[in-house]
Amino acid sequence: MKKVITRFAPSPTGYIHIGNLRSAIYPYLIARQTEGTYILRVEDTDRARYIEGATELIMETLKWIGIDWDEGPDVGGPNAPYFQTERTASYHKWAQMLVDKGLAYADPRTAEDMEEFRKDAETKKQPFLARNYRPENPPEWKVGLPLRFKQTKLEPVEWDDAVYGKMTAGPEVLDDIILIKRDGLPTYNFGHIVDDAEMKITHVFRGQEYLSSMPNYCTLYDAMEVERPVLVHMPHILRPDGRKKLGKRDGAKSASDYRADGILAETLLNFLANLGWNDGTEKEIYTMEELIESFSIDKIQRAGARFDLQKMIWMNGQWIRRLPLDELYKRTVEGNFWPEAANSYDDKYRMRVLEIIYDRLKVLGDLRDYTEYFFVDPKVDTEMITGNKLLSKFSEAEIIDMLEAARAALGDIENWNADNLQDALNGLLEKTGRKPGELFSLIRIAVSFAGFSPALNLTLEVLGKNLALARLGRVVSALQTS
Repeated sequence: MKKVITRFAPSPTGYIHIGNLRSAIYPYLIARQTEGTYILRVEDTDRARYIEGATELIMETLKWIGIDWDEGPDVGGPNAPYFQTERTASYHKWAQMLVDKGLAYADPRTAEDMEEFRKDAETKKQPFLARNYRPENPPEWKVGLPLRFKQTKLEPVEWDDAVYGKMTAGPEVLDDIILIKRDGLPTYNFGHIVDDAEMKITHVFRGQEYLSSMPNYCTLYDAMEVERPVLVHMPHILRPDGRKKLGKRDGAKSASDYRADGILAETLLNFLANLGWNDGTEKEIYTMEELIESFSIDKIQRAGARFDLQKMIWMNGQWIRRLPLDELYKRTVEGNFWPEAANSYDDKYRMRVLEIIYDRLKVLGDLRDYTEYFFVDPKVDTEMITGNKLLSKFSEAEIIDMLEAARAALGDIENWNADNLQDALNGLLEKTGRKPGELFSLIRIAVSFAGFSPALNLTLEVLGKNLALARLGRVVSALQTS
């Protein structure tokens, strides 16, 4: 059986977006499942859009979600070099071979000439095809002139796609596509086929949008006399309403943006793997190891996959609760997810805060809003008390009485821990005759002035006796002077 060799070939033109990242995940899973080879190749021939540092960011993002590679720019390998701009000699060798076979020609025409041809086709109410406007006596090809593929067999084209099955296209879609640009660098259409042939790639994964280009790719494979790889076209990632392909205007962000928000690497890997693939079970949470074991090309769906941000956030909460607390804490620190005031507190204290709050986190970025009051005294906002639906029925004097009773009961606790605090709070309910929703809401607001806090006894335990009592006293003073 032929060894499986897959690749991911991004362009360093910016951040890696989620659709591109999914194109890295699927071939990785197949390569690891079959003990094959996974290659990272950089398609950096679009010099106008090239961004310095983008390659390093792409590699760092892949490593972050758990993807490594057997060959690539930083690790080398038998197929080096792995930057297309360093492989020019290979493209020119294959290009010259096509020229020698009469299957490629230099195109000396200008952009203005081509525009005139387009207008001519429009006048004739015909689709513009470069093959209908070939130069009569093309010059010898050299760098500085574009090189076009010459379509000589205008016949229907057939190919097999691992997802969409047997595909057919008529000869009307075949055209003399550009192989080498004026700058001597290959187009994507040519470069990826040369690289795949030389690196013996067995499976090519890419988006569904490339299906329309397959007829021209197939004729190129045949002209170059190279074996077609297994072609795997993945379904579009759609907007939540399923009507169109997901775009930036629909809230799509780069992998780096989701990471900065506090989406875990495990979540993004899991979520993207599930976008367009399902193993036929109800299972939704997968580790990398489980994905490698379960993934199969024949389970990739044909229909577009809806991007559901709420599903991603739900999944992130699941992964947060799966991580050991010390590992979760490490990631919150590395990602700088704590409020700025937390920097002056030690690891032990912050770990205690995380321990009582982590099960409420949806993204790690929630830490900034959920925990600030553990590190800095919140601004007293008496309207949060008087406007609370459970407390608005009480007079200011009754509110003050409840707070004073709470200070006294909590002040009597000698061993300040969660169990003793709960006992004291329960006793306070009996003493005041108030309902838990009323009394506990009042105390919680008074010590945090936050929209959310963990269980009251745990919050008080972590804040500490002196700070908790002082905050209750601050609120009493504010109400008395309001």
